[in-house]
Amino acid sequence: MRRVQNVKGWLFCTPALAAMALVTAYPILDAVRLSLYRYDLRHAAPPDFIGIGNYFSVLSSEVWWQALGNTLLITTISVFFELVLGFALALLMHKAVFGRRTVRSAALVPYAIITVVAALAWKFAFDPTTGFVNSLLGVDRAWLNERWSAFGVIILSEIWKTTPFMALLLLAGLSLIPDDVLRAARVDGASALQRFRLITLPLMKPSILVALLFRTLDAFRIFDSVYVLTRGAHGTESVSVIGYNTLIARLNLGLGSAVSVLIFLCTLAIALLFTKSFGTPLLRTGR
Repeated sequence: MRRVQNVKGWLFCTPALAAMALVTAYPILDAVRLSLYRYDLRHAAPPDFIGIGNYFSVLSSEVWWQALGNTLLITTISVFFELVLGFALALLMHKAVFGRRTVRSAALVPYAIITVVAALAWKFAFDPTTGFVNSLLGVDRAWLNERWSAFGVIILSEIWKTTPFMALLLLAGLSLIPDDVLRAARVDGASALQRFRLITLPLMKPSILVALLFRTLDAFRIFDSVYVLTRGAHGTESVSVIGYNTLIARLNLGLGSAVSVLIFLCTLAIALLFTKSFGTPLLRTGR
């Protein structure tokens, strides 16, 4: 019976898998193919097969490792604060009695703004001549011209922009928790903190995993905010900015494709890490 159900499940998924394969398989395979060639459009020389030489060039470059460290730093800090603030916002939207629709709509406004537009707004806000942040704080500082302060602005812009997305996913999980369970715990004398720790959090684990997975993968591929705010200057390049500069700006198809493939492998590794670390316990909990 279980085998029949598995076969039916795969049959139902086949159309979606076929569509995804048509849309994504060819670009990925073509990027892998191009990454095996020395192929620079700035030169008239034809593509030259060099195997994994481009990967050695990227992995032996200090620029790649610095960009990878920058990306992991931005991803870790931004996702952590987005989870904490998103959970608080989700609880607020879930518990709101009056004006629930207004609260939810207002909370989702930052996420509805296009990332480039939001990044431009943050850039103007922290500009030392036209921005209001310096006057508000009573300082005279070029925030985006210093590495660590620029990182701070990038991370703040990411948190402001995507916390509503995290809250929306967590709100969906909160809506699935039966009210009868919480009422029964309250009758048994459980405090609000005990109900949250022993009931809400365990039942929210699948939603937390999905929110963390989606947001971590999205944060690791950060490009818009970094490019608009600093263009990768002052040591703030992310791996996506490295890929853009190599593939689009410098027209080095071989090296740029190698960077793109490495980014894809990193995101795949993150997805596998999440599913292996949290997937099995979640499935057991769901049973």
